[in-house]
Amino acid sequence: MKRIGVLTSGGDAPGMNTAVRAVVRTALAHGLETYGIPEGYAGLLDGRCHELKARDVGDILHRGGTFLQTARCAAMMTDDGPRVAAQRIAEAEIDGIVVIGGDGSLAGALALQKQGVPTVGVPASIDNDIWGTNMSIGVDTALNTIMETVDKLRDTASSHQRAFLIETMGRNCGYLALMAGVVCGAEFSLIPEVDVTLEEIADAVAAAYARGKSHSMILVAEGASLDIRDVAQYLDERKLGYESRITILGHVQRGGTPTAFDRLLATRLGVAAVDALVEGSSGVMTALSGREITRVPLEESVARHRAANLAFHHMTTMLAR
Repeated sequence: MKRIGVLTSGGDAPGMNTAVRAVVRTALAHGLETYGIPEGYAGLLDGRCHELKARDVGDILHRGGTFLQTARCAAMMTDDGPRVAAQRIAEAEIDGIVVIGGDGSLAGALALQKQGVPTVGVPASIDNDIWGTNMSIGVDTALNTIMETVDKLRDTASSHQRAFLIETMGRNCGYLALMAGVVCGAEFSLIPEVDVTLEEIADAVAAAYARGKSHSMILVAEGASLDIRDVAQYLDERKLGYESRITILGHVQRGGTPTAFDRLLATRLGVAAVDALVEGSSGVMTALSGREITRVPLEESVARHRAANLAFHHMTTMLAR
C-alpha cells in the first residue's frame, strides 16, 4: 500500500477535521501518501482528489465542520454508483480509503468494500446512532452546545415563569435530547424510542409548577412522535401556570470548536483507521468500546441501529423534582 484516500461524507460533525489530520499524519508516519477527496462521495464520483501533506492539515484540529467539505450523494445508493466510485479510485491509483461519516456514509463504505476497494470507516454523527461504537465523533460537542443553550434559556424562563420546549436533532435516535434532559434538569425528554401522551407531559409540567419551580424545561428530539408545536399548544390550553415558548436549535448543534473529548476520540479513531489499512484489515469501522479502540465489521454496523439508553429516560423524570 502506497497511497490512501480520505473523505468526509453526510452531515458534518465537530471533530471531522481532527480525524482527517490524524489520518494524514499517521499515513505519513507509515510512509504513505494521502489524497483528500472533496465533497464526499460526490467528489469521488467526479474523480476529484488532491494530495494532502503535513502542513495541509496544520491548524485544523480545533476547527468545526470539515475543510474537505461534505455532501450527500444519492448516486452511491444505486447499483452503478459504487462501481463508478471504485473505478475513480483505481484511476487515482489509491490503494485504500478512509470514510469519515454517519450511517449512510458507512453504507457507502461497505459498498466500496464489496467492489474490492480496501475501506475503513470512522463513525462521525452527532446523533450517536451508529451501532458498534460507544460514541461517535461530534456527539460530545453537540451535547455541550445544547447544554449551554438550555442553561441560558433557563435564565429567561425563570425570569418570566415559562415552560421552554427545546428541539434538538435526532431523527431516529433520541440520544441528544435524552442526555441533555439529564444534564440540564429537564422535566421531560421526548425521544423517538418512547411514545408518550400529551397528558403525561402536562402532568409533569403541572407537578413542576405545584412544587414551586419558576420554570419548566422540556427537551424534544426532532424525531419524537409528538410535534413540538402541538405540545406547546396543548400546555397553553391546559393553563398550567407557565406560558410556553419554543426554541428550535437546528444546525447550531453541528458547529463549533470540538471539545477535548471529541478531539481525542477523532484522533484515536483516525490513527486506528490508517493502522487497519496498513495491517491489511478492511471492511471495518474503528470504534470506541469502553476505553479501547476496536474494529467492527462494516456489515454489522450498517445492518443495525444504535438507540438511546432508556435507563436515562427514567432518570430524567426521577430527578426532575
